[in-house]
Amino acid sequence: MDRRDLLALSGALAAAALAGCTGGGDGPSDTDDPDGTPTDGGASTETPPSGDPAVDDERLAALASGNAEFALDLAQYLATEQGGNQFFSPYSISVALAMTYAGARGETATQMAETLHYTLGEEVHPAFADLRTALQARETTEDPVEGDEVDAFQLSVANALWGQEGYPFAEDYLSLVEKHYGAGLREADFAGDAEGERERINDWVAEQTEDRIEDLLPPGSLSPATVLVLTNAIYFMASWQFEFDPADTEDGTFTALDGTESTVPMMHQNLRTNYASVPGAEAVELPYVGEDVSMVLILPEDFEDFERSLDADRLFGIFEQLHDARGDLAMPKFEYETELRLSSVLSDLGMPVAFGSEADFSGMVEGEGSDLQIDDVYHEAFVSVDEQGTEAAASTAVVMLESAPPEWGELRFDRPFLFCVRDRPTDAVLFLGRVVDAGQAQG
Repeated sequence: MDRRDLLALSGALAAAALAGCTGGGDGPSDTDDPDGTPTDGGASTETPPSGDPAVDDERLAALASGNAEFALDLAQYLATEQGGNQFFSPYSISVALAMTYAGARGETATQMAETLHYTLGEEVHPAFADLRTALQARETTEDPVEGDEVDAFQLSVANALWGQEGYPFAEDYLSLVEKHYGAGLREADFAGDAEGERERINDWVAEQTEDRIEDLLPPGSLSPATVLVLTNAIYFMASWQFEFDPADTEDGTFTALDGTESTVPMMHQNLRTNYASVPGAEAVELPYVGEDVSMVLILPEDFEDFERSLDADRLFGIFEQLHDARGDLAMPKFEYETELRLSSVLSDLGMPVAFGSEADFSGMVEGEGSDLQIDDVYHEAFVSVDEQGTEAAASTAVVMLESAPPEWGELRFDRPFLFCVRDRPTDAVLFLGRVVDAGQAQG
């Protein structure tokens, strides 16, 4: 029995237990009164618990809004530049870059904050800690009848720093990242074995994502100049609160953005859940077991126009319009992965300084000055959706190196030139000369 079968079995047990607690029957149709009016036995409308009292809800809301803005900026850029199916984790990318932002200063920090929509200043780090606390509370789901933990819902997040051994990382920086992101520093020997360290980091990512992300860092992505790699990994696997019956899945036609048609397996279900009809689109919410996490599907009338105009306010407006309703749902099964290198993307979105020799990450280093810059940001994500539920994984790695000295190309002294000999500590010019005819200066 594989992981998906185990998930389906435990999800069915948990869903049955939840139905028993709420008075539901064998399926959503049993939650109707005889006159067809939905009763309270369907999707829960209870207010979720507030969670850890130490969590600042206002700060958390600001973080969520900013992260959504960044997510939609990135999605629209990728749609324009690359097209096709896209899937990524804005949370993973934001966390990895937030750990990097903690060491940024000056214009580097300003550009990163604006591009990533970090509107909270230094409070962004406690806000990410708040979110981490909230997500940790959802890592497991308990059987509401027996009180036993079940695997119908899994959500795990991990962060780690991989730093060149002996490099003078600032203790204040390491403490901040450890406190708010749980990312301890792991010493690495990039200078002596960059390829071995690449494999080591990839092994860690694979372990954190149940082997769904196996080669986040491609060959050659690390070098002896690499100083620091900041990583995030997120893994999610959950059963639908109301699963689709595989017997109802049948082939159907999907019309792609370019108008071409293909035959795909379409899942079908009549269910009671949250639905919204807003100008230009319809939306439906499919909760997972436990109901704290859900998938929201949005079906625009004009896809490209709607996608271009979608911002965080409009997205959250759709969330607010979701309300209890019943209807027939048909959606395709799908599974795919996305691999991204984000250096040029993030530069184009507004933070080019971080990737050049003018970058200022002096907050990461003890003493005066810092030659650190971001070399590249690697991101990989996987998603699988079927009758049982959803499996998704993503990981991000921010690779940092010491800035290489600028190159001038070839400099040929084949015409008249000046030269001098100086005492460097005092700038005293000890000798001064000119060569206007090298042919006459040959001993």
